[in-house]
Amino acid sequence: MSVKKEFRVIIPEENYQIIEFRQENLPGIGVINLSLVDFEPKEVFSWHCSIMINFENFIENGMPTNDDVLRAEKFEDFLNENIKGVDKEKPNALFLARITWNETRELIWRVYDAKLTNDFLEKIIEENNYPFEFNYRIDDDEDWELAKWHLGSVK
Repeated sequence: MSVKKEFRVIIPEENYQIIEFRQENLPGIGVINLSLVDFEPKEVFSWHCSIMINFENFIENGMPTNDDVLRAEKFEDFLNENIKGVDKEKPNALFLARITWNETRELIWRVYDAKLTNDFLEKIIEENNYPFEFNYRIDDDEDWELAKWHLGSVK
C-alpha cells in the first residue's frame, strides 16, 4: 500500500532573466524563469517537458528572422496556455525556459501530470495544428536534473 504525499504548493509569479551564451561557436539567447530557482516542493512538478521547434528562416548565426520569431511567439503562447491548463491557481505546469540557438527554439516546462501534456501535444500533431515542425520529450525528473543548466545559468 503506497502512502500518497500531500503538498502545499504556492505557485510563484513568473520572473524572467535573459541570458546570452555561446555553444559550438554559435550565439544563443535564453529566457529563464527565475522564480523556479528556489521553488519547492520540486517533486510536485516532477516531469520535464521539452519542445524543440525547428525554425525555417534564418539570419546570421542560425538565429531566426523576425517573421519566424513572431510566428513562434504565437505558437508558444498557445502551447503555454494549454500545457499550464485553465486553472491558474493550480496549473498543470510551470514555464521554466525558452532557449534560442542554432536554428531551433527549445521551450521547457516543469509538469505535474505528464499524461495531460502528452495528450495535448499528440492531439495537435494528429490535427497538424502547428506552424513549425517540432518534437518533444517528457521525462520523469523528480530531482530536476534536466533543469540544472537552465537554473544554474542565472545570477
